[in-house]
Amino acid sequence: MYKDPILEEIHKYREEYAKSFNYDLKAIFEDLRKKQIASGRKVVKLPIERRSNTALHPTAS
Repeated sequence: MYKDPILEEIHKYREEYAKSFNYDLKAIFEDLRKKQIASGRKVVKLPIERRSNTALHPTAS
């Protein structure tokens, strides 16, 4: 199987990053939120598009 060195590097970085927060998703989220705010870039929030159950499963009655 072909190994992509770029993907391996990304996976290595992601693992190190998660490990640095002891795999705590809340802590990772807070860190990313701080980085997002510090970047000064405008963040666009799109409205959540809600779909009915029939839209997801058209064969359901």
